[in-house]
Amino acid sequence: MASTAPTSPAELRRVIVASSVGTVIEWYDFYLFAALSAEIGKIFFVGDDPTVQLLKSLAIFATGFVVRPFGALVFGRLGDIVGRKATFILTLGLMGGSTFLVGVLPTYAQVGMLAPVLLLILRMLQGLALGGEYGGAATYVAEHAPANQRGYYTSFIQITATAGLILSLIVIQLCRKSFGADFEVWGWRIPFLISAVLIAVSFSIRLRMHESPLFNRVKESGQVSKNPLRDSFVNPENRRLVLIALFGAAAGQGVIWYTAQFYVKTFMETTLKLNKDMVSNLLIVTLLLATPLFVYFGALSDRIGRKKLMMASCAASVVAFPALFWLITNAAKDPANPNQLLIGLSVFLLVVPVTMIYGPIAAFLVELFPVRVRYTSMSLPYHIGNGVFGGFVPLIATWLPASTGNPLAGLIYPCAIALVTLFIGLKYLPANTHQNQDMVEGPAA
Repeated sequence: MASTAPTSPAELRRVIVASSVGTVIEWYDFYLFAALSAEIGKIFFVGDDPTVQLLKSLAIFATGFVVRPFGALVFGRLGDIVGRKATFILTLGLMGGSTFLVGVLPTYAQVGMLAPVLLLILRMLQGLALGGEYGGAATYVAEHAPANQRGYYTSFIQITATAGLILSLIVIQLCRKSFGADFEVWGWRIPFLISAVLIAVSFSIRLRMHESPLFNRVKESGQVSKNPLRDSFVNPENRRLVLIALFGAAAGQGVIWYTAQFYVKTFMETTLKLNKDMVSNLLIVTLLLATPLFVYFGALSDRIGRKKLMMASCAASVVAFPALFWLITNAAKDPANPNQLLIGLSVFLLVVPVTMIYGPIAAFLVELFPVRVRYTSMSLPYHIGNGVFGGFVPLIATWLPASTGNPLAGLIYPCAIALVTLFIGLKYLPANTHQNQDMVEGPAA
């Protein structure tokens, strides 16, 4: 009989490391595409002007987000029936293989329209993999963590998204400097190919992991869901919580995350015409400085509750994003000599609301749903919120300034979604999910 005793501190550290390393690599793989969207556009959409190339590249980037909810359904179901460990080992392999193949794809000049079609297919496979990875990692860590410290321990999984972005920017910067002019011709492939080594390391770590103790308890009691999709989305009470989680938390979190950590890069490079190396270096520094805040707010949510922090983040974003983007715009009036200190401070302040909502949200989603359908129930709203609402931020927010001539018009979309989430969340989000960690039968009251 599998043990359900409390996880020892040493084992919990191993759980966090094993889960986090793999998830960092998956986010690294996923974000390479966005960070290299300009280079990819030139290679796979020959003949278009640079803006159209970028928009087409961002559109393919967005498809990876569109299919993430389907990955959540497929792998969430598998995780609730077979187990957490096996499922997110599978997603790691799918992500790694898809990313490696992007690095060896033929170009438009070599095979014509087949090139962007293959690129689209691989991007969709990446999205499917990530749709299963995040929910598995967050659930796995949460189900090992002490009941009163779930926010703190799951915040280390929340760091992985930003860590993956930072890693992708660092690798790209090193390759850009190493290959010079050849980077745009073939050097852009190297960051994708490197993922094969990273995936192999993560596989070796994850294969030594054990199953979640809470899932073992459910399995031993014979309460594993035979149909997690039905139990998650047909059951009226659970379906209501899925919708609340989506519109009252995940949608706002998605647009806040991708505005402050993704769109701001495109905005500075494309709209403000700032030097790409300078922009990447600023982002690396500011994101590194902000990263500890994920853990701080995750731990704080254990004491004061998740809802207060997440709603404060939505309110702060609606107010602060337009002001901070305006500051960045004015600090970059002379693209050859921008005020880097003001830009860096503004970007740091953009990321603070990200840490406020993203630090606690994994624990919030895990605790909102019963163990037997947790993987499925939490994954779908998270990946719709991030994959659909958040994933379209770079595309919509880049298109709006290009079509209106107003450089700040792109903020209309994320601020509107964050405002909707604020109103719905204040009214409907339960305030006490951190008191309902170990449910087996039914959702939180």
